[in-house]
Amino acid sequence: MRYLCVYKPSKEEGGRPSPEHVAEMGKLIEKTMKAGVLLATEGCQSSSKGARVRLANGKISVIDGPFTETKELIGGFAILQVNSKEEAIEATKEFLHVAGDGETEIRLLYEPSDFETPTCVQTAVVAEA
Repeated sequence: MRYLCVYKPSKEEGGRPSPEHVAEMGKLIEKTMKAGVLLATEGCQSSSKGARVRLANGKISVIDGPFTETKELIGGFAILQVNSKEEAIEATKEFLHVAGDGETEIRLLYEPSDFETPTCVQTAVVAEA
């Protein structure tokens, strides 16, 4: 099972993290990647370098950053490969202890098999035989 974890820090955007914090996060990333749990992760730069694009009632609007509401900020993301939601929660708890105050939304990602119908699977098996 793959989960997308979206981290929302509780503090306003500021400068870059300290070298010590970067080193601590690097150790966690290395450990979880070697364990096969962490598939991908990235931190986000300041929202002032971003934009939001919205489609509503057939009209596109673009809002340039920065986004001032702390609850609107996304600090980064990770994609985890685990066996259960509980494992994703445990990995996220470990991450938050390093990242600091904030919240992480955990969402199960679709897999190709989620879209297969029994007919399609049976056809594929017959075609391979």
